[in-house]
Amino acid sequence: MTEKAKGSCLCGKARYQISGNMGIFQYCHCSRCRKVTGSAHASNLFGAPDDFQWLAGEDEVGRYDSEDTKYFANCFCKNCGSTLPWMSKSGQVVVVPAGTLDEDPGIRPHQNIFCASSASWYLGAESLPRHDELPPRNR
Repeated sequence: MTEKAKGSCLCGKARYQISGNMGIFQYCHCSRCRKVTGSAHASNLFGAPDDFQWLAGEDEVGRYDSEDTKYFANCFCKNCGSTLPWMSKSGQVVVVPAGTLDEDPGIRPHQNIFCASSASWYLGAESLPRHDELPPRNR
């Protein structure tokens, strides 16, 4: 599927655009992704490097490369700390954290990976009550 979407960090200093074939959108439950997101899983899109461009703030982007990994890295805004898109160590794919998108990318997640590494406390969102806003206080 060919789409285009813009994204940014929390403070808005770093902004980007991704276009082209974003055919992979998945949730990763590995321990690295859990640590870098501070959540139960990462929600990542994958795109070709030629289909990605920084619109502003590329100089605000820091990078951490884990020495013991083949592909994994992490980029983040040096001002607000938001995770940002990163080029894989192979240089063959850009990993876009879906939570940084400001627009609908036109595709939906289609798989969960590294489920054997899921957090012991994880419950799927579909199994929990839903509230459109903050829930009422218990008294």
